[in-house]
Amino acid sequence: MALAPMMQQYLNVKEKCKDCILFFRVGDFYEMFFEDAKTAALELELVLTGKDCGLSERAPMCGIPHHAANVYITRLINKGYKVAIGEQLEDPSASKGIVKRGIVKIITPGTYTDSAFLDDTKNNYIMSIFMDENRFGIAIADVSTGEFDCTSERKDTEIIINELSKYNPKEILVQNNIDKKLLKDIKERFKCAVTSFDDEIFIQGTEENLSKQFSNYEIIKK
Repeated sequence: MALAPMMQQYLNVKEKCKDCILFFRVGDFYEMFFEDAKTAALELELVLTGKDCGLSERAPMCGIPHHAANVYITRLINKGYKVAIGEQLEDPSASKGIVKRGIVKIITPGTYTDSAFLDDTKNNYIMSIFMDENRFGIAIADVSTGEFDCTSERKDTEIIINELSKYNPKEILVQNNIDKKLLKDIKERFKCAVTSFDDEIFIQGTEENLSKQFSNYEIIKK
């Protein structure tokens, strides 16, 4: 049996955001399918139903009204999930066949800036950690306020954990080859979202690039 065209489209879009819960726009609703539906139904207390998808078994499904999306996104973000918004990219009434859909936004715990749902008494930090053989570097930012800081120290697990404790970040970006025990400790202690990248993502920048980004600010070396 073959997948129904819309479900094949869903899987094609989902392939681009594997670590996110995909809100897939269908008419006036955002629908979630398969494992995303099971997770969202549990975390958001939604009714889990099913949809004929062309396979022998119905695809698990749950949905929310599109106008209430921010409330549900906030709840998922606060639980450490990432959310991808898959929108209809053309007018359904003018399209022939399946409406074209694609990801228009990815929302993560460290990049969420909706002031209506953020806690005004707490910072919403996103952090990156990079390590080589002898040292580690940390960069920390609050996207909602523009606050930014960075530091570098000798490579030591206790020092790294202490630095994280100062900020209690909602999201951390790390190298793919980060020490697995350290990564396990970070996840258990801070309950934050973690995203891994190849080394070259971290070493593209230089002090010149940093100065350009913050050209209107004084950079203080510690």
